[in-house]
Amino acid sequence: MRATDDRYAGERAQFDLAIRLIRHQARTHIISECTGFSQERIRKLYATYFKHQQGNRVRRKRGKSPSAVDFFFRNSRVQAEASALAGLFFVYGLVRLRSDLTTGPGAVRPGFAKGERFCRAFEDYLTLCPSGQLSFERAWSLQAALETGDGVLVADCVRCGALYVQDALALDPATCPGCRGRQSA
Repeated sequence: MRATDDRYAGERAQFDLAIRLIRHQARTHIISECTGFSQERIRKLYATYFKHQQGNRVRRKRGKSPSAVDFFFRNSRVQAEASALAGLFFVYGLVRLRSDLTTGPGAVRPGFAKGERFCRAFEDYLTLCPSGQLSFERAWSLQAALETGDGVLVADCVRCGALYVQDALALDPATCPGCRGRQSA
């Protein structure tokens, strides 16, 4: 077997995506959903490539993924970062933004393509916000909430016209986190 053979290209891409997701500290169920790999294979990949590396900063997270959307509205900075990340989800087709500002599932199908695009969106977010507050797992839950419209909605700022994510149950002053920050300064 030669790793360069075309017949192995698909599995190689899945392997590369699994390694990329492990580096982002994604939980096993997310890696499995995106790659189709078994939980045991994912654990072996981690043990082989990360566990015993000197200076390893990649840790496996255990337990249930965070799903509470109130995290995204705890302060203006986190809300602004969540809004930027939501914009990237729209650009990459992970979430659809309708003309009435409701959201729904994007054009990208679950599985490998979603994992690839999600990683690109998250990596772009990290480029925009190098000391960002949102972990990969939080980003995954934001994308899921936007996809289902569960607890999160998109609003447009009356001052600057920017789109931002808002708590669906909160009274919204109709101003984005940036304008609220300039108002209080």
